[in-house]
Amino acid sequence: MSIPAGTAPPRVSPPRKKPFYRGLSFQVVLGVAVAIVLGYVSPATAVAMKPLGDAFIRLITMIITLVIFCTLVTGIAGMEDMKKVGRVGGKALLYFEVVSTLALLIGLVVGNVVHPGSGFHVNPATLDAKAVAEYAGQAKAQGVTEFLIHIIPNTVFDAFARGDILQVLLVSLLFGFALSLAGQRGKLLADLLDTLTRIVFGVVAILMRFAPIGAFGAMAFTIGKYGLASLGPLVKLIATLYITSILFVVILLGGIARLAGFGIFRFLWFLREELLLVLATSSSEPALPSLMAKLEKLGCSKTLVGLVVPTGYTFNADGTSLYMTLAALFVAQATSTHLTLTQQFTILGVAVLTSKGASGVQGAAFIALVATMMVIPTIPVAGMALILGIDRFLSMCRAAVNMIGNAVATMVIARWEHELDGNALQYHLLGEIQEK
Repeated sequence: MSIPAGTAPPRVSPPRKKPFYRGLSFQVVLGVAVAIVLGYVSPATAVAMKPLGDAFIRLITMIITLVIFCTLVTGIAGMEDMKKVGRVGGKALLYFEVVSTLALLIGLVVGNVVHPGSGFHVNPATLDAKAVAEYAGQAKAQGVTEFLIHIIPNTVFDAFARGDILQVLLVSLLFGFALSLAGQRGKLLADLLDTLTRIVFGVVAILMRFAPIGAFGAMAFTIGKYGLASLGPLVKLIATLYITSILFVVILLGGIARLAGFGIFRFLWFLREELLLVLATSSSEPALPSLMAKLEKLGCSKTLVGLVVPTGYTFNADGTSLYMTLAALFVAQATSTHLTLTQQFTILGVAVLTSKGASGVQGAAFIALVATMMVIPTIPVAGMALILGIDRFLSMCRAAVNMIGNAVATMVIARWEHELDGNALQYHLLGEIQEK
């Protein structure tokens, strides 16, 4: 229907805001709160809730490879400049290396200033070395060469069957380049994959409705099995990591975000559902699909999100980096092991490499830390048994920082590449449209 000249267009009433109790973030918080109470009141029942958390994580991880493949292939296929992919990848790796190395250095400095392990005076001979032996065995198998070879899957289907993010990323890049070079001949397949992408994200939206149940199961197991009382003896280490991580996010990542044109607090509020999910499950992987969707919603291009976010999950583990140097110094201090400045910088240098293998998978950071400490023979690796019991609580913190770090990195690189829609950013973070 046409509007007569001189007549104001009809006012469209804004959509009705749904009740707060129907919001996903409220439901996740409620699930976590109930889980904490259950874990405290009935630990045995709470531990039995573990399959709920495991099932939700598996539901999300089963779709992650399809999300990465569809997003990246369709994005690259629609690009005219293939050099741009290499340029974006190069900038991303440069950013990852600088920020994650800064995180390692901050962890080292904080460990020397706060001394979280002082006062323990633990005799390594009295520790349960068997508890760490399994992790030490896995750590020995992780060399730089093996890590690089591991990026190449045995078969294309093997990459998807294993759910290895880096392998899927490699396959997606190759298919994307090939589809782009095919030109018009590949248009039918590109359109088909674009439709599949929409369907896959629809599946993600359905699965995310189960997030409160998954968060409940994962948190109930954590509190029921380990108990809040287990935090007591190591509260100084836990507090040090959490406070350092908060300051890292607010000051360093906040400063980087401000330079990129957005505020860190509004940004974190926009990602509150993903952040709550990561804290509850102690892993950043369950939030990956919805994180990618939200970053696109903020105005980042689909190709850039598809390339930067999955790569960052392996190469930009800021929370893990903070944890590794801080935890290494904690073990040395707790076992009265004096470390020279040279030995500390050796830990830092080795951690630059080993931290790259600690992706969003729960427990990978602990293995990477064992691999790092094995380079300095004077530190008893058995000392890792001190923090094995509270690693789940430490994992919550580092997984959250990992996710935030990758989200900020994607926004920064999108701004760097002029691939960020300012109007979309302003609208979703400030609730207003930027005037041109």
